[in-house]
Amino acid sequence: MQYTESDALKRRGVRKMKTVATGFLLGATLVYALTTWGLRSGGGWWSWDWAGYVQAAAEAGMVGGLADWFAVTALFKHPLGLPIPHTAIIPTKKDVFGRSLGQFVGENFLAVPVVRARLGGLSVARRAGEWLAAPGSAERVTKELSAALRGALRVLRDEDVQAVVGEAVTRRAQATQIAQPIGQMLARVFADGGHRGVVDMVVNRLHDWLVTHEDRIVATVSQGAPGWTPRFIDRQVGTRVYRELLRFATEMRDDPEHAARGALDEFLADFAKELQTDPDTIARVERAKNDLLDRPEVQGLIASAWSAVRTMVMEAAEDPDSELRRRATSAIRSFGRRLASDGRMQGKADKWLGDAAEYVVTTYRSDITSLISDTVAGWDADEASRKIEANVGRDLQFIRINGTVVGAFAGLLIHTASTWL
Repeated sequence: MQYTESDALKRRGVRKMKTVATGFLLGATLVYALTTWGLRSGGGWWSWDWAGYVQAAAEAGMVGGLADWFAVTALFKHPLGLPIPHTAIIPTKKDVFGRSLGQFVGENFLAVPVVRARLGGLSVARRAGEWLAAPGSAERVTKELSAALRGALRVLRDEDVQAVVGEAVTRRAQATQIAQPIGQMLARVFADGGHRGVVDMVVNRLHDWLVTHEDRIVATVSQGAPGWTPRFIDRQVGTRVYRELLRFATEMRDDPEHAARGALDEFLADFAKELQTDPDTIARVERAKNDLLDRPEVQGLIASAWSAVRTMVMEAAEDPDSELRRRATSAIRSFGRRLASDGRMQGKADKWLGDAAEYVVTTYRSDITSLISDTVAGWDADEASRKIEANVGRDLQFIRINGTVVGAFAGLLIHTASTWL
């Protein structure tokens, strides 16, 4: 607890009020002394009946002022420095006050019925919906959320996030079997003939390649012939092989029902079936998948995905006209309108809020109350007494003033009643 400049200013006000209250007490004492002296000396106007009434009023006012001075002073220190029991209450009972205050707050402010009743009367969901639906509110929420998102992305270290993302993606991919899903997909594609366009493209490319690479094919075949055969025979063999390859490719290209195409369809259908049912094929595909995932190039690609996503999100969050912010603003405004008009949704939101508040109160009540008691216990006793006196001492001085005035009237009434009776 720190004694601030504001506390010092308030303490000067307390001293002024102490002077005023002490002035009332000294005034009552002076009147009592004068009337007592006058009544004892006798004669003159001191012998009039009113002097006794004034003396009684002053005496009672003096007693009331002294009693209230003692009561107010005893709150903060020992009156006249005397260690009178049950004085200096705030410094000596500070910890007890802290525990009592914490218990009071817990029982009267953090009680579940009190919190639920208060939240129920506030209509939090409806008010929140009306505010979100109001012009400018959704834009403001989106702006704040974008700022928070940018801050979170700047705080996160790319290396840490990339490591987490890479591990998560790799672990997920390794745990997910792909052979059977791929087999099922390929089976549907082959059954519908969706692969035939790819086959047509491959056959056309093969035919075109054979047409443009005749010399290369003939030379390759000729070079593979035995060394004892004549050159012109090797050339003839190469040319014959090339023509047969070209004829085969042409027939496959021009005949959709070619036997080779049928054999290819059958092979692909069998492969799709093996992917779904054959343990060896499934195991080979899964091993190939895991080997691919373990390659540094693939891990680098997975890690670089975070950088791309981060840059994209940062740019979208910073741009007020980005699609991300426009959609977020529209969604928030639409949610606010629905929340403001849909009674059922309001009921669910209020119930959720009440349940959340009940959970917080039930779970953390002791922590909240202990925060109060522990904070008060950590205060320096004298410093706490000075600070509390600076903040409430000025009003307490009115107790002394009222004690003097009320005591005087009470003394006057008692003296009057005693005299008349």
